[in-house]
Amino acid sequence: MKKYLYLLGSILFLSVFGLENVAAQSKQSTSNTIPTDPNVKIGTLSNGLTYYIQNNGKPENKVELRLVLNAGSILEDEDQLGLAHFMEHMNFNGTKNFKKNELVDYLQSIGVKFGAHLNAYTSFDETVYILPIPSDDPEKLEKGFQIIEDWAHNALLTDEEIDNERGVVLEEYRLGKGADERMLQKYLPKILYGSKYANRLPIGTKENLETFKYESLRRFYKDWYRPDLMAVVAVGDVDVAVLEEKIKSHFGKIPAAVNPKPRVTHNVKNHEETLIAIETDKEASFARVQVLFKDWGVPKKIKTTDAYKKQLIQNLFTQMINNRLSELTESENPPFIFGSSYHGGTWARTKEAYQSTAMTAADGQLKALEALLEENERARKYGFGQGEFERAKKNVIAGLEKAYKDRNKMESSRIASRYVNSFLQESPIPGMEWTYAFFTEQLPTITLEEVNSVINEYLRDTNTVIVLTGPEKDDVPKITEAQVMEVLKKVKTKAIKPYEDKAVGNSLISNLPDAGKVINKSTNPSIGVTTMTLSNGAKVVYKKTDFKNDEILFSAYSLGGSSLYTDEEYKKIGFANGGLGEAGVNGFSKIDLRKMMSGKIANVSPYIGSYREGFNGSTTPKDLETLFQMTHLYFTKLNKDEKAYNTYITKQKGFLTNIMKSPQFYFQFEMGKFMNEKNPRYQGFPTPEMMDASDYDLAYEKYQERFADAGDFTFYFVGNIDEKKLQDYAEKYLASLPGKNSNEEPNYSSFRPLTGKHTKIIEKGTDPKSSVQIIFQGEAEYTAKDARAMQFLGDILSIKLIEKLREEEGGVYGASASGSVRSHPYGWYNLRISFPCGPENVDKLKDAALAELQAIVENGPTEKDVNKVKEAALLENKEQIKKNRFWLRYLDATDYTKRNPNRILKYEASVNEITAEDIQNVAKKYATGGYILGIHNPEK
Repeated sequence: MKKYLYLLGSILFLSVFGLENVAAQSKQSTSNTIPTDPNVKIGTLSNGLTYYIQNNGKPENKVELRLVLNAGSILEDEDQLGLAHFMEHMNFNGTKNFKKNELVDYLQSIGVKFGAHLNAYTSFDETVYILPIPSDDPEKLEKGFQIIEDWAHNALLTDEEIDNERGVVLEEYRLGKGADERMLQKYLPKILYGSKYANRLPIGTKENLETFKYESLRRFYKDWYRPDLMAVVAVGDVDVAVLEEKIKSHFGKIPAAVNPKPRVTHNVKNHEETLIAIETDKEASFARVQVLFKDWGVPKKIKTTDAYKKQLIQNLFTQMINNRLSELTESENPPFIFGSSYHGGTWARTKEAYQSTAMTAADGQLKALEALLEENERARKYGFGQGEFERAKKNVIAGLEKAYKDRNKMESSRIASRYVNSFLQESPIPGMEWTYAFFTEQLPTITLEEVNSVINEYLRDTNTVIVLTGPEKDDVPKITEAQVMEVLKKVKTKAIKPYEDKAVGNSLISNLPDAGKVINKSTNPSIGVTTMTLSNGAKVVYKKTDFKNDEILFSAYSLGGSSLYTDEEYKKIGFANGGLGEAGVNGFSKIDLRKMMSGKIANVSPYIGSYREGFNGSTTPKDLETLFQMTHLYFTKLNKDEKAYNTYITKQKGFLTNIMKSPQFYFQFEMGKFMNEKNPRYQGFPTPEMMDASDYDLAYEKYQERFADAGDFTFYFVGNIDEKKLQDYAEKYLASLPGKNSNEEPNYSSFRPLTGKHTKIIEKGTDPKSSVQIIFQGEAEYTAKDARAMQFLGDILSIKLIEKLREEEGGVYGASASGSVRSHPYGWYNLRISFPCGPENVDKLKDAALAELQAIVENGPTEKDVNKVKEAALLENKEQIKKNRFWLRYLDATDYTKRNPNRILKYEASVNEITAEDIQNVAKKYATGGYILGIHNPEK
């Protein structure tokens, strides 16, 4: 499926056409072939295998390997349903050089986690294996290539291991069952009309997974795992020549296929009539409307600069239509909760469509359908205005500039993904420098008329599918096909008015109080952090980094939060806080702000938590002042708009009305109530009734109160910071805010969640699916060593649960454990075990999980397992400390918990000092008392 430029607000997500690669730039005129990034080395071995190699140093000492197979479930024979995916599983269950469990065991020993790092996926047309490997050790690098070579042609596929894996895959099949899957099975044949795709969902069928013959799986491996259908992608901190030699030595010896089975392409048939699917389910949580105008032909490959320019034109259209749909969601009576349109792939590689989608209230699907169709028809009749066009171009330029400035800071995993798509779908990979030059040259030449003509290629009366999915409710009559057809006719004859593009101001902020001053400045040279104290008492803490060229992350907080509300105030406010920001600031609505922010990349979101209030945000060096302006306005000029708030409530109610129909949501909600039964402030998951009862006036009043004193706030900035500008903006926009020296402290609640031995069994849903939660928790005296040991206990227990419950018992698809000891807002420990399974296996697997924990309590973990989790922690930290997000959270958390900021410098020592005995001790200390057992079972 092609990837496209999606423009959301003022941020452009560039995931297409090589927009993120490093390359040599060359301005191109149209009608030329799109060049290939010179930084990638592409080759083909004599046996037909293709390879992509690039040296990239982010992150350091790591290489991302991919084995890509241009084959998936669409190629299965009738006796092979689900076996493309099953084969993916089998490659982790015994190969020539890595016997059963040896592969995962080895990778864990070098810090590579199964699932989190090591992974794979199978779809209709492809299978992709993902393997990140440390590259600073030649032996590890060699093993990495040996692993992906084994996946390519050395799977053992023994009878015993095939049978052992059936249970695991059947559990994955079970996990996917539910309302969405049931409805999908019914409407997919209409979207993929007359094609094999509708009958080749990668998970397969339960009957075939249980009974397929061994030879069926081996035949799939023989037919399709062959070099002419494969690519190897290697991107990372290794010399290109070394990577190429590894590929040639490992994959060049694989024999070419003799008389290979044709890799057939399957097409989706066209149809003259409009196909309608109306599907409901008693357990469906959300209502949705989809309209697909399917292309008549097969997708054309993007090979020329003319085609590349056309994609830019189409993406300008996509941004503008989505801006209009977004405005509808902000209207007084929104026709849907969320809506979007784009042209892109369907489930079938051979069929693309213009697709308009909306999430709606259960009784609002026809209204939403009409609104989607009407907005498309409005664009067809009248096109877009010059103001919309100019704003869209500004956003494209802003996104391009951001990607261009960070072209040398891209993570290897993202680059590898680009080459995977290039191999599978022949998408161009010209590199960022060429793309930036080409798009900035071509963008001014694009006319509004060209963009307005796009929709005429999309909309049609033929080859159209309309899909409505949602909850089955006694009080909501089921929609009929006749009603849908009536909406289609209505929109065609409706007197639709042109879009009115209201003008907005150019400046966010006009009147500022006198600037304050920085009265003190200190630096912690050990970690490169500077703290400025402002004249109103506020502090600004910042760390200048070179991790990204065009990124600055921001947060701020002050102590207090909703803990300073009385219980009565807290209950009256309810969930109104979430709607405060919907009103906009300084007299500008959210729609106004979105227009004013065109060409800028900056966002700020205020929040009020239990014990603190603050902001989160991000920007670029260019737009740093805009972020400061927005922050100042959220302190001083938050709008109060009842209509905007009511729009928020209407959308939330539409989203929430049926959410408890989902067995999984219901289970979590009921467990939350059970654990917090005596908490006077526990609200749980909001219901429509709770939303209606929330007090907007009181919430607004309390917001003003919480943000009245900027003097007790600390503001954090991490990224590519111009220190002079940061100080100037801090004095102008932060130090000018009122400082009252309130220095409030939170009112910490005396309530503590449930502890001890308790059991809660919740029955909900019809599918034979259960889930289990085992929770040890209670008050604790925090120490950093206990906290680290408890974390490792959870990590080790996760490894043991996968070994026992998945690999040995075949009773789960996944299982996990996590452990923590925290100091704030009070000392507390938590050890949690979670897994889904069949109802018939609940007791057996629960006992097996507890037995694994008990083994650690009695005997301690093995040194081997301790070393695994240590290696993973060190490897992860090595990457995290080169990310702005890590440092932002670290600095914030360090201040909040009043810990030593220099402790990060001793991280490796703090990991290495933990022994098996330390982990056993915390297990004895915290996991030998009573536990809370939560079980979700289907209804009897």
